[in-house]
Amino acid sequence: MMYVTHPDQECAHRIGKDLLNRKLIACYNLVPIESVYWWEGAICMEGEIVSILKTSLRAGPLVEKAIAEQHPYETPCIIRWEVNANASYEEWVENSLKLD
Repeated sequence: MMYVTHPDQECAHRIGKDLLNRKLIACYNLVPIESVYWWEGAICMEGEIVSILKTSLRAGPLVEKAIAEQHPYETPCIIRWEVNANASYEEWVENSLKLD
């Protein structure tokens, strides 16, 4: 699973749909958040959109590279972590990907 922040819903959908079309992810969810963070010596507070991407461990580096190539942030937040799901969901994710 991956967690990525975006400046707005349009950007999140553009990247998510690209990853879906390339079959690097099986699914994505979008969640509005408020982010508070340090940037260039000041504390910033902005609304963002988080995408939660469902993919496989072996696809992770490909997904990260594809996001970094098109993300508008100078330093995008792209977090990967290993999760466990029910067997049928994990099978669906694997069967949805094409990593050749």
